[in-house]
Amino acid sequence: MTGKSLEVLATGPADPTRPHDEAPVPAAGIQETFALLLADVAQVEEVPLDSHFFDDVGADSLVMAHFCARVRKCPELPAVSMRDVYRHPTVRDLAAALAQSDPAPAAPAPAVRPPAPAAAPLGRPRYVLCGVLQAASFVGYAFLVAFVSTAGYEWIAAGTHLLDAYLRSVVFGAVSLLVVCALPVLAKWLLIGRWKPRRISVWSLAYIRFWLVKTLVRSNPLVLFAGSPLFVLYLKALGARMGRGVTILSRNVPVCTDLLTVGDGTVIRKDVLISCYRAHDGAIETGPVTLGRDVVVSEATVLDIDTSMGDRAQLGHASSLHAGQAVPDGGHWHGSPAQPGGADFLGVEPARCGAVRRAVHSVLLLLTALLVYVPLTVGCLDVLLSRAAELSTVLEPGSAALGEWVFYADLLAFTAVVFFGAVPLTLVMLATVPRLLGLLVKPGRVYPLYGFHHAVHRATFLLTNRRFLTRLFGDSSCIVHYLRGIGYDLSRLEQTGSNFGTAVKHESPSASAVGSGTMVADGLSIMNADYSSTSFRLAPTSIGARNYLGNRIAYPSRGRTGDNCLLATKVMVPVDGPLRENTGLLGSPCFEIPRSVLRDSTFDDLKSGAELRSRLRAKNRHNAVTMALFLTAGWLYFFCVTVLYSGAADLYAQWGTVALALANALLLPFSVLYNVLVERAVSAVHRPEPLFCSIYDIAFWRRERYWKVPAENYVRIFNGTPFKNIVWRMLGVRIGSRVFDDGCSLTERPMVAIGDGCTLAAGSVLQCHSQEDGAFKSDRITIGSGCTLGVGAFVHYGVTVGDGALLEADSFLMKGETVPAHARWAGNPARPAGPEQDGSGGGF
Repeated sequence: MTGKSLEVLATGPADPTRPHDEAPVPAAGIQETFALLLADVAQVEEVPLDSHFFDDVGADSLVMAHFCARVRKCPELPAVSMRDVYRHPTVRDLAAALAQSDPAPAAPAPAVRPPAPAAAPLGRPRYVLCGVLQAASFVGYAFLVAFVSTAGYEWIAAGTHLLDAYLRSVVFGAVSLLVVCALPVLAKWLLIGRWKPRRISVWSLAYIRFWLVKTLVRSNPLVLFAGSPLFVLYLKALGARMGRGVTILSRNVPVCTDLLTVGDGTVIRKDVLISCYRAHDGAIETGPVTLGRDVVVSEATVLDIDTSMGDRAQLGHASSLHAGQAVPDGGHWHGSPAQPGGADFLGVEPARCGAVRRAVHSVLLLLTALLVYVPLTVGCLDVLLSRAAELSTVLEPGSAALGEWVFYADLLAFTAVVFFGAVPLTLVMLATVPRLLGLLVKPGRVYPLYGFHHAVHRATFLLTNRRFLTRLFGDSSCIVHYLRGIGYDLSRLEQTGSNFGTAVKHESPSASAVGSGTMVADGLSIMNADYSSTSFRLAPTSIGARNYLGNRIAYPSRGRTGDNCLLATKVMVPVDGPLRENTGLLGSPCFEIPRSVLRDSTFDDLKSGAELRSRLRAKNRHNAVTMALFLTAGWLYFFCVTVLYSGAADLYAQWGTVALALANALLLPFSVLYNVLVERAVSAVHRPEPLFCSIYDIAFWRRERYWKVPAENYVRIFNGTPFKNIVWRMLGVRIGSRVFDDGCSLTERPMVAIGDGCTLAAGSVLQCHSQEDGAFKSDRITIGSGCTLGVGAFVHYGVTVGDGALLEADSFLMKGETVPAHARWAGNPARPAGPEQDGSGGGF
């Protein structure tokens, strides 16, 4: 599912509006005021001073978030955070703790360059000009691809026999691959030269050069070689200073590469965001990121600009470094923003992996691409068109065939066979090949990188992480059978109809186990392989029984959680300390919260018995229709694209390369219109609205259909362009003028309102819902004008962000929060932070 997250909330521990010299309210007065405020928020007559917030008053995290917000509006009261609420869950204990506590001294902050002045807003003419130039770049690239493709196709088709066509495909593919890989490098050096720390106003001509280079650099085929030495060589060619023996597993390509320094023996794991730039307050800010020798950057982390890590330093998973933070030599830090900790995040011993092994591995990868993948891609069309006579009447229709219904009927049948036939064939392959490959890699044994066992492991990883299939089967009873089929240990799992969402990934399915009664939302990444810069080890990973996991959780192989745990969205799962059971965990670094609250038990009567069986059967029927609609929408899109290029082929004799170029140029606007129509059709009768219901309610099933059937990835193509705002409006988002969106995701588009001139950084998310076990909740999100959402920031439902507010990188703004205008919040969970110019990256 595009999301089910957690019933937890946090707010800030400090009110920057309160004068430092103001006398604190006596503890007795604080108690009475707290009790009155909580009674008003919870809508009860009174709150006894010793009543437990959750067990006795019946409050939940949403109510307590509103309570914290009310307290912050009273300057005479000490500010309350959700950490305080959970640690002192009565009015008397909370008031006493706040009256006795003194603000902690701020940690010394590393020096950073002074903040740049706010970018002068550019007018509508520059905004329009930027869009025109970006569209012209796209059309020009479409014509270039068409010219190269047709020239190559004609040369390959001139082959006298199959072997000749294959050899021509190899030659043409090798030349094309070289040109396509070299083009971004040349564009970077010609248009930019060397990147330097600077500030670029969005929509300006300087931004056009930035966007063009960023787009080319991140669309390079060499990105597919992430995890290999070829990827490191690519970054070196772009100007990055890379040491010897560096291993980078993340496919998020740094853009301002001259500002990136990585020392010898460093390992950067997957899903790490290091861009050396950030979108901030209507501008692109570039800055250095420096990693020393033997550094470990764990999975699902964010490194903002002006950050550094010393030799042998480590950054834990689900953590971040905010601008200005520096991890000292040998430091082990975790959290968002990061702070010192004691855990070891390396997890595997080194192995022999020298330059020769890396070079041989790179050569074999290139040969495989040139001799297998490129000829299949380049020459397959020629083989189909020229060698398969039975398809010639379908794909070579002649000048009048496009006006005949028989042609479209034949093409419908052909595309249906190809599209629907590929699904069962893929399932059969995934049920057999990964299991056989898994026999060759033994859990617990350390293997060197870039050898036979590493190749087998990577093949298993790439084969079994199929987004199309997890989207197809997720949010339904089928996902359990699919995951079990590819190797998951789910033998004792209880069927709920929503055991897993539509986005689940792993390193190895055979090393993944999930306990009975556990439910998982979207974005789970099971980290069941440990890496160093020279070695890897498969590590069996087990998630306990009766757990609930929220969104975007990276679960490590050494995770210290057991049975009956609630793991909140973006939580940092601990790898040290006692085993956590019968509790909830929130934040990075995490702290304990109640496993559940009274509101979550509203629908407990539907969790068992005949009522559960009846509703589960109804949900299965509804989900089956949803899956059929998802496949039908995908097939019709495939059919329409085939018709588009069949028409281009038919007109090629008259128009030449222009016919194919027009097809390339029309493909993107057609894709947008098609997917917008699909989404509008799915939500025409039942638009996403605020909800509180059971997962066995048809209203929730309709929301699952809204998440699954319409495609979403096509929107990413428009990141950093004015056209993305147009697409958002077509999908129902209430969005203001000149919003800069560098890669934000919106789960329920009609429930989001974004003001004028906002800046939405790459990887940010606005999610208008959550789920706790069997209860589903959804509400609107409002972002005021001039706001900035940092890289990887996550905003929950029911949130209002005031004009000009800033949410820092990797922050988690939890449901029900109200961020004041022009405030700066940071952290996971997000809370008020100090002035931006303090350089601390936190300033809480």
